Amino acid sequence: MRVRILGIGMGPQHVTGEVAEALRGCDYAVAVRKRDDDGLFALRQEVCAAFGVPLVAVPDPERDRDDPADYPAAVADWHEARVAAFERVLGERGGAAAFLVWGDPSLYDSTLRIVARIVERGNVALDYDVLPGISAPQILAARHRIVLHEVGRPVHVTPARRLREAVAAGQDNIVVMLTGRHGFEGLEDWSLWWGANLGADSEELVAGRVGEVLPEIEAARRRAKDKAGWVMDTALLRRPE
Repeated sequence: MRVRILGIGMGPQHVTGEVAEALRGCDYAVAVRKRDDDGLFALRQEVCAAFGVPLVAVPDPERDRDDPADYPAAVADWHEARVAAFERVLGERGGAAAFLVWGDPSLYDSTLRIVARIVERGNVALDYDVLPGISAPQILAARHRIVLHEVGRPVHVTPARRLREAVAAGQDNIVVMLTGRHGFEGLEDWSLWWGANLGADSEELVAGRVGEVLPEIEAARRRAKDKAGWVMDTALLRRPE
């Protein structure tokens, strides 16, 4: 069987022509559904409906999200449970299947690892390819009309849980992904460009000095979550001169 791993940005409006063609050629798409009112699953349904492809729900295995002591091990266990769940569906259905990845598959997403692990286990014979999508940092930069790095300088990309390490290591221009409950306290003098649910109708944007806009960000996160039922935020942080 064939699997297409497709970056879809934040919905039908971000699907590239290349991804659209690939999706139309699939028999179905698969996605985890965390609960009956899963807003992210519903957005994937919108994408599938736009291109005439059925979406198959896969129950999402339980995961320890309370910042476990061994975070990599907790994620590995969760990934293995997801591998088994997807493997079962793919083995039963066969054909050509699509995985719809938020943003781009190269950034903080487990789909590539999950599909590679299915291949490694050898219970389902498949080949797969990957097509890129529009990523959250790209949308963030476009919304704020900025370049992610200064002239000739690097940009460091990190999940929020590793932000302190990046700052301590001397990084001064940082894209922060998956901010969640991890905040920016202690960086009050830094410049910040922030966005939640980028590209969705629940999008929120804030920019300014961290110390001045933290309350505004908290309010914006609540609005985004109240409207969509979920919130995913991304930020660019830049150390003062």
